[in-house]
Amino acid sequence: MPITIMGDKEFESIPTINTKALRINLNENIYGTFSEIGAGQETVRNFFRAGGASGTIAKTMSAYDKNFSDAIYGVEDDKRYVTEARLKRMLSHEMKLIEERIDRKKHPNKLFFSFANTVATIDFAKKYKGHGWVGIRYQVTPEEDYNEIILHVRFHENDARLQQNTLGTLGVNLIHGAYYKYDSPKKLLRYLYDHIDNEQIEIDTINFSGPRFKEVDNRLMSLQLVKNGMTEAVMFAPDGNNVLPAKVLYKKNVLALRGSFRPVTKVNMDIYKNSMELFLTEKRVKEENTMCIFEITLSNLRSEGEIDEKDFMDRAKLLCSLGHTVMISNFQEYYKLVEYFSRYTKQRMGLAMGVSNLIDIFDERYYRHLSGGILEAFGKLFFKDLKVYLYPWRDDKTDKIIDSDNLKVHPRMKELYKFFKYNGKVVDIKDYDPSVMDIHSRKALQMIANDTKGWEEMLPENTANLVREQHLFGFKPKEKKQEA
Repeated sequence: MPITIMGDKEFESIPTINTKALRINLNENIYGTFSEIGAGQETVRNFFRAGGASGTIAKTMSAYDKNFSDAIYGVEDDKRYVTEARLKRMLSHEMKLIEERIDRKKHPNKLFFSFANTVATIDFAKKYKGHGWVGIRYQVTPEEDYNEIILHVRFHENDARLQQNTLGTLGVNLIHGAYYKYDSPKKLLRYLYDHIDNEQIEIDTINFSGPRFKEVDNRLMSLQLVKNGMTEAVMFAPDGNNVLPAKVLYKKNVLALRGSFRPVTKVNMDIYKNSMELFLTEKRVKEENTMCIFEITLSNLRSEGEIDEKDFMDRAKLLCSLGHTVMISNFQEYYKLVEYFSRYTKQRMGLAMGVSNLIDIFDERYYRHLSGGILEAFGKLFFKDLKVYLYPWRDDKTDKIIDSDNLKVHPRMKELYKFFKYNGKVVDIKDYDPSVMDIHSRKALQMIANDTKGWEEMLPENTANLVREQHLFGFKPKEKKQEA
């Protein structure tokens, strides 16, 4: 029994990086390879220093020269090296070599793994801070198929050596977590930052696969990244897998729709259809290089207290079923969203929104934390020829249609609004469908939960069946009364 002193408090003791590496090394069955490109061999260095590595490390290598790397792993279609495809090719190649060279009959208890990373650290001019892909393919029992964890990181430190050290720490955390925290992926995510500050590195994409993670929904893992402050925004594709924002947005024109989508309704689809038609009429905007993003803010997910993961998944399932890319962000203000997109694309941008959202944008209280106030925010919001596509609103009291010509902002903001309006920054959606514009998500949500007749007509085509089949948004079918 350990000694305790009166007044001691319970706390979680975080193992050192050396302790984590040593624990892996002392396991006689864990056995694999390290392949690290672009930042030295920083992960495996921790295992060598911990001691007892001879029974764990089958091989370590760094095919640093591009020609040599191509000779080993082949040439990528896009001729790039710091990509997910390259990382997967590295993992597959090294795992194949282990299986070919180690006889399973002689080593029936070996748990094979292949760890790899391909990164680009900060450049000499310190203009690009660097990024990279890190992953592990491994097994927990000898007879099972391989599990896989792949993540993308962005470096925030301004020194290459510091970035290398951070990468080495992250690598040890990943390998240790893969073996000893696989039963709790949410905790595994948090433990990736053991001995690492959020300011040092950002994880903006992660995907789990394999038998140990068959119950894991990677969209929920995306949510955890933003919730834990590991990144500001994540994206996932219609297939449910997380996608790298930089890859999705690269050289794309971007149209963004912000909303609760709880649930997505016909009015949301009407806004999307009409705003996209207007956006495609802009110069240099073509359908093949245009991306539409449905964005949900973390503050929206927290609107009723703690984040309800089932509620989040219900929204995600409906949007994905309609074939859309979804973004979860920590951006409360629109200008931050535009700044984020500007990191990855220099093409045109558009925002589709309702009248009430535009009025909120002209509310000064949201910009008090900025030294330049609302003018600074608007400089960031509109500097890239951004346009707002405005969906009208019907005033319930007067039955009057409110659009960009007759909406009312605060008197102090009137002239500022006129400036943007007359310079073509605000474009009215005129071909809207009057029959759906009065649909409200809150009413639809309540009707779904109570199975009130008529809610199916408020949702896009084919989504009502999904709500019924998977009991989304608290749907419970009413019991049919038995005939007397």
